Amino acid sequence: MSKKNISGRKEELAILERVLTSADPEFIAVYGRRRVGKTWLVREFFGDRICFEVTGMHNVTLQEQLFNFAQSLQKYGDIVDQTQRPSTWSEAFAQLEQLFESLQQSGKNRKQVVFLDELPWLNTPRSKFLSALEHFWNSYGSRRSNLIFVVCGSAASWMLQNIVRARGGLHNRLTRQIRLLPFTLAETEEFLLKRGVCLTRYQIIEIYMVMGGVPFYLMQAEPGLSSAQIVDKVCFSTTGLLRTEYEKLYASLFEESELHLKIVALLTKKRMGLGRNEIANATKITTGGRLTRLLEELEESGFLESRIPFGKKVHDALYRLVDEFTLFYFAWIKPLGKKIPDEGYWIMRQSDPRRKAWSGFAFETLCIKHIRSLKAALGISMVETDDAPWRYLADKDSASTIGGAQIDLLIDRRDATINICEMKFAQAEFTLDASYAKELRQKIEVFRHVTGTRKNIFLTMITTYGVTNNAYRKELVASVVTLDALF
Repeated sequence: MSKKNISGRKEELAILERVLTSADPEFIAVYGRRRVGKTWLVREFFGDRICFEVTGMHNVTLQEQLFNFAQSLQKYGDIVDQTQRPSTWSEAFAQLEQLFESLQQSGKNRKQVVFLDELPWLNTPRSKFLSALEHFWNSYGSRRSNLIFVVCGSAASWMLQNIVRARGGLHNRLTRQIRLLPFTLAETEEFLLKRGVCLTRYQIIEIYMVMGGVPFYLMQAEPGLSSAQIVDKVCFSTTGLLRTEYEKLYASLFEESELHLKIVALLTKKRMGLGRNEIANATKITTGGRLTRLLEELEESGFLESRIPFGKKVHDALYRLVDEFTLFYFAWIKPLGKKIPDEGYWIMRQSDPRRKAWSGFAFETLCIKHIRSLKAALGISMVETDDAPWRYLADKDSASTIGGAQIDLLIDRRDATINICEMKFAQAEFTLDASYAKELRQKIEVFRHVTGTRKNIFLTMITTYGVTNNAYRKELVASVVTLDALF
């Protein structure tokens, strides 16, 4: 077991530590989006405790999967010769049992790990893989107290339906599950430092707004380059990893990826998000529970986030696109088409108004994802809270003089207080001017009038380097949170 090379992942490591000290057999599912580090985590943590590992092959026949499985068996033990290669998954798992038994006879009674990676790919059509897997665990694995059985997959829809929420022979058989998400900002900083990439926190945020916390993407960052140089190289050069990543990303995760892409493309145009009925009407995806399933799969994979607006019910939830790379792709890479941009393309966009608009939205998304850190910075970690968006559209046909207003993040606290959060990405201290101060006053007034709240309202500014201490700040701003708090 080795943890020294693993960045972050404290909660996941705590789960795996408990698995190692458990007196019972363990069946663990690890799932998450492509490139998020699932395989790395399992291999690095368990190390030489892995007594068998096989990785499913994409788009191959049953015979090829079984041949691959047999080769893995030969690698880990003298169980299968040329004449004994399995012809069915039942035979394959029976031979896996033989391998495990041989290890026990040789005196290896400590916890042993069997690791099936890219599990969905092993399940080729009409292969009866799942039924053989169910039989292996129910008749053998669940009786071996020193067995840790780990299954892993990027195809979130398949993992959720067939393993995590299985209704057949694997129903309630999992002992642990790990939904591996991209790194937080703090984990990203630790990961980059371990790789010798020394950047300011401002530049780390600039990279995060492009790549998110996806470890494989972050691995492309090279020491000695600025954040702008890294983005240029990874996203806009002809050999850049992320230049062609979008086409592969969703197809590798979802069986009906064309429908997922339809939803994603729609949400790139709707910053605040859309309700389920709005998405159904725009995409024409209405068959039975299909849309519900598609939205759930996108959310479980970390591409979407559903949030219930303040004062609304569950069925009023808004779905918002929160995947940094997807948002960046639609804003900057897709418009280029097949055109090869000039060298230094991103560096030359520093003062582009489009970049200011994109970075503002990307920073808001980043802040909302780090709500736990924001609450800690505000000193309300122990207070029960709900965080939500809020929107009011003025009735054009009404005689009312109340205008519309939108709040991307408010924190509704049980201590009779609401923090209305304004998020601004700037290269220096942010300065409140008369125009923006008027907008903020109106926003607070509309919110108080429309909601009828009697709670105390605090305006919180979340910025990179703070807020200039002028008269407008003194009048309106109750608290300021800077980028360091997000880490």
